[in-house]
Amino acid sequence: MVANADSKASPALSLVAGGIAGGVESACTYPFEFAKTRVQLYGHEGVRNPFMVVAKVAKEEGLRALYKGCSTMIVGSIGKDAVRFVAFDSIRALFEDPVSHRSTTAQSIGAGMLTGVVASTAIVTPSERIKTALIDDARTAHRFRSPAHCIAVLWREQGPRRALYSGYTTTTLKQVGTTGFRLGSYAALKDWERARGVRVDSAFVSFANGAFAGTLTTLATQPFDTVKTKAQQARAVRTMDCVRAIYAEDGVRGFWRGTVMRLGRTVMAGGILFTANEQALKVLKTVFG
Repeated sequence: MVANADSKASPALSLVAGGIAGGVESACTYPFEFAKTRVQLYGHEGVRNPFMVVAKVAKEEGLRALYKGCSTMIVGSIGKDAVRFVAFDSIRALFEDPVSHRSTTAQSIGAGMLTGVVASTAIVTPSERIKTALIDDARTAHRFRSPAHCIAVLWREQGPRRALYSGYTTTTLKQVGTTGFRLGSYAALKDWERARGVRVDSAFVSFANGAFAGTLTTLATQPFDTVKTKAQQARAVRTMDCVRAIYAEDGVRGFWRGTVMRLGRTVMAGGILFTANEQALKVLKTVFG
C-alpha cells in the first residue's frame, strides 16, 4: 500500500514490512493504549490527561503494570498489520487505474473497509479480547498469569466463541471504519501529493501523513472502540448491555470516552506505523530486490 505507484512491492514484502511496522508501533505506543483501555473500563477517575494517567499507574502499580497485555498486542499487531497491508494492496489493485496505478478516494476507502473485515476476523478480535481481559483482570481479580493462561481460563469458562470473539461485531465495525479511514485517507493523501510533485517517500512526509490519517480515524471511530472495550472485559458481557451502560453513565458523550487517550496514541502510532512500513519496504527491496 505504501510503495510508490511505479514501484509496487510484492505481497511477500508487504507482509513482512507490515508485520515489522505493526510490532514497532505497538511497542512504542502501548502505555497510551493501556491508559485508554483503563479509562474506557473504569472512567476517568478525575484524570483526563493521558500522560497523567500513565504517570499515576506507574507510581501506584509500577512500570510493569503499563505493559500488562503488551505482548498480546504486539503479536496481534504484527499479524494485523501484515494482513492489513497485503489485503489492502490486493483489494485496492482491483479498483485502481491500470496505467497510473491510482485509485479514487472512495475506492481507497472502500478497499480499506473490506480489509478491516478480513483483519478483524483473522487477527484483531482475538488479540484485542485477550489484551482487554488482561488489563481488566490486573485491576480486579488477578486470576490470569499470562496471555496463554488467560485464553485457557476464558475458553474453559465461556467457551471458544466468547473466549476469543467477544465483542466481534463492534470490533469489526471499528476495524471497517479504522482501516477504511486510515489506509484510505493515507493512500488518497499520497496520491494527491504525488500528483503535485511532493516527495512522498521521505520519512517526514510519511510520518505527517500517518499522523493526519490517525487523527481522522480516531475521531470517526471512537464510539465503536469504547463499546468494544466494554464488551471485552474479563467477565462475559453482551454488546447491547455495554451500550446501555455507557449511555446511562455519561450519555452520548460517553461513547467518546478515552478519545484524548486514544489520540495520544493514534497520532503517534499513525506516524510510526506508516514511516516504519515505508522504511522497512525500502530495506527489504534493497536486500531482496
